[in-house]
Amino acid sequence: MDKLTKQLTIEEVENAALDFFPLLEVVRKGMPKDSTMEDTLKVMESVCKLAMKQRLSKELEEGFGFYKPKGDDKD
Repeated sequence: MDKLTKQLTIEEVENAALDFFPLLEVVRKGMPKDSTMEDTLKVMESVCKLAMKQRLSKELEEGFGFYKPKGDDKD
């Protein structure tokens, strides 16, 4: 049985929940009062996609590894 089809352990689910629920709470706070959980989860998916795009953009601006943007001669 490979890792992708093996049943998740309680510890793996607990660790994922420790990451997930604080993120969900951040999104829930910004939602209208009459929003359903389904609405919140859909918005959370969009917010997380945006956060990943912003992270990638920031990493590209700052440079990564041995690559540094032109004009960045700090080292």
